[in-house]
Amino acid sequence: MIRTAAILFVCLLGVLMTAKSRAQSQSVSPQAKKLQSSSIVIDTHDDTTQRLLDPTFDITARHSDGNIDVPRMREGGLSAIFFSIWIPGKTLGPEAVKQALDQIDAVREAVRKHPGDLVLATSADDIRAAKKANKIAALMGVEGGHMIGNDLSVLRTFAALGVRYMTLTHMENNEWADSSTAKPEHNGLTDFGKQVVLEMNRLGVIVDVSHVSDKTFADVLATSKAPVFASHSSCRAICNAARNMTDDMMRQLAAKGGVIQINYHVGFLSQEFRDYEAAHPEAQKEIEAEVAKRCGDNEACKLTAGDHIVREMMEAGKLPKVDWSKIVDHIDHAVKIAGADHVGLGSDFDGAIMPIGMEDVTHLPQITDALLKKGYSESDIRKILGENTLRVLTEVQRVSRGLNQ
Repeated sequence: MIRTAAILFVCLLGVLMTAKSRAQSQSVSPQAKKLQSSSIVIDTHDDTTQRLLDPTFDITARHSDGNIDVPRMREGGLSAIFFSIWIPGKTLGPEAVKQALDQIDAVREAVRKHPGDLVLATSADDIRAAKKANKIAALMGVEGGHMIGNDLSVLRTFAALGVRYMTLTHMENNEWADSSTAKPEHNGLTDFGKQVVLEMNRLGVIVDVSHVSDKTFADVLATSKAPVFASHSSCRAICNAARNMTDDMMRQLAAKGGVIQINYHVGFLSQEFRDYEAAHPEAQKEIEAEVAKRCGDNEACKLTAGDHIVREMMEAGKLPKVDWSKIVDHIDHAVKIAGADHVGLGSDFDGAIMPIGMEDVTHLPQITDALLKKGYSESDIRKILGENTLRVLTEVQRVSRGLNQ
């Protein structure tokens, strides 16, 4: 999840825009439309949970802001969505646990209130059943191990409530694992961190290595008895962000049976865009002031407003433009390195800046169409759209059953 400074750096330019981003219509072939509708399409990371906390937000209504709601998910052919459970990494202890539980409850309540559209899923079989019933499978992933409060019983509670992956860190280190975006403190995983990984294996909860340091990643692969995945990361060879994965990391992930789920955030897709951000570090204070002015403490507002403003600036030529086709470039690179069995989709919708032409979930079929045009087989495209994630879910739960016998 991309936070305040990264999202609204455009305030440096003093431009405040409120017009809606203009969706760029893309033609999609009949073959792509048919393949999209018949496939199980899974997005492993969406921050729409922040909006679910607002009692006035109706996920079943079509909205003009943000990236996700039920009508647009249906239009884009999305079969299953992992709602991210996220709070800032500096919120710790009982308060972190409480806020995480509140968000888990918000997801479960959305499902309870809208049984005609949503169904809570915790397994590959649940997702397949939801597809057959013409419903959208709602899953959950905890984005940051600080939310367990250094207590394995909290992890067990999360699992019992339906959480099916946990990102070990967020932007900050926690007390047992190093993050990719903080100064190392533990040289990867501590002994307790390794206990967390093994308990996740036992519980059937996927270990998510997005956000973790390279050494933490290596420790996870050496410790985990089940495949792991990166729920929302892209390719470091194309865009040199610490949050992205190197080619060697992707090979190692694949050898373990895992999947890299490509993130759509412009700062992880485009080196040009990232270099522009790095050239303007003095913007942070102005950014934070503008965020507070526009949104106060409303996290969902911060995220959707930032997405909107940056895309408008790109379209006006005032920022480096990042086109949606960069997503396909990252998918294609990951497939070349790790293989088609080890790549998926983790958009970061409602939590990051989307590229031009991927304004919301309705544009997902463009990815399918682009892969067909590149010569990908329908079988491999189905894997990337969701079958690879289903395989990881199935294998993680198989390992869990074995460990519990």
